[in-house]
Amino acid sequence: MDLVEIWRVKAFAKRNPRFLTRVFSAAEIAYCKAKKDPWPHFAVRFAAKEAVYKALGKAEIPLTAISVRRDRNGRPSVTVRGRPARGLKLSLSHGREHAVAFAVRLR
Repeated sequence: MDLVEIWRVKAFAKRNPRFLTRVFSAAEIAYCKAKKDPWPHFAVRFAAKEAVYKALGKAEIPLTAISVRRDRNGRPSVTVRGRPARGLKLSLSHGREHAVAFAVRLR
């Protein structure tokens, strides 16, 4: 589980122009930027990457290798190094101030 304050992601991205490309895939950036307010979407994806990282317990996986997507039904899914993360369930939510993600490893 990971909880992120949306304003912090926005402020960090504004101060560090390369932050988005160093953390998010091109598809994630395009998805978020297509939204009226992209920052909750960036924040919830950042929280998801952290939650997945924790669930997998693998320090050698960089956040850039973890990518959050939506399936045909709008459910979040995750890939690691371009491959579907089998046995991993993801739940995302955000409000006005916070974004939260839960990653559960099944096995």
